[in-house]
Amino acid sequence: MWPNPRIPYAMPDERPRLPPLDGKRLIVNVVVNIEYWPFDRPMPRGILPAPHGAKVEPPDVPNYSWVEYGMRCGMPRLLDILGKRGIKASAFTNAQVADVYPTLAAKVVEAGWELVGHGWFQRSLKQSEDEAAEIRRCLDRLAALSGKKVRGWFGAGGGETNETPEHLKRAGLDFIHDWLVDDMPVWMTTAEGPLLCLPYTWELNDVPTWVVHSHGSDELLKRLETTVSVLEREIEDGPRIVTFGLHPHIVGVPHRAYYMEKCFDLLQRRSDTVFVTSSQIADWYTAADKDGPQRLAVAVAARSGA
Repeated sequence: MWPNPRIPYAMPDERPRLPPLDGKRLIVNVVVNIEYWPFDRPMPRGILPAPHGAKVEPPDVPNYSWVEYGMRCGMPRLLDILGKRGIKASAFTNAQVADVYPTLAAKVVEAGWELVGHGWFQRSLKQSEDEAAEIRRCLDRLAALSGKKVRGWFGAGGGETNETPEHLKRAGLDFIHDWLVDDMPVWMTTAEGPLLCLPYTWELNDVPTWVVHSHGSDELLKRLETTVSVLEREIEDGPRIVTFGLHPHIVGVPHRAYYMEKCFDLLQRRSDTVFVTSSQIADWYTAADKDGPQRLAVAVAARSGA
């Protein structure tokens, strides 16, 4: 049996040894989640609870404003910070951003960030009336925005139904970020064939760090320093991926952006580090692990015969 219904269990030493990416063993993917939270709907998350535990019906002006600040001020700040360092982000983007924040969307494309599907607006696919249609609508709108095929997906809040991987595979996607089970990419089984799962993170992620757990402004820098101290030993046995999960209304405020810059500078001072987008990781991994889909098929067959 598999403890995971879609991904066979394996420890690092049970998997093929991988070459460096562009000669580098510490691979960094900076993810910026670019989201639309409609004013007339309940906010997906909040910084300020309602007084006396009251249920907040729209409009939720304090929490809507929190997020809108990120789109007005946090995003320009992140574009500037990353642009000055020559870092291109993976932009997990609600497709409706293209229409609601068109000047911002244009600047993201101009900066060369990679667009990754992230729903139509910020809600889980579990709440969608027609999941497959919503996925197609999102991918079509983002492709029209960038002029490029969208290759990957991350569900809002990481949410999936039991059929989501099949819908994503049918839509022609190459990878997803929803399954945070490994530091490295892994192959997932779907009824439509293998699908590549790329890493994401809840640990170097501004939502759990600052919104859920209320750590100080320098917490992400401290976590990065200790993460790298462990990974720099492990990369002797093969590359490792460091992913940042960022949101403009959280990391984009000045007191946190200050420390985020220090994170990027720490990594760029290292000679073993490369900054890449999601598709670059997917292309490197699929070229290095050509036998991965076949190993997955063998594992699926063995499980079916058990």
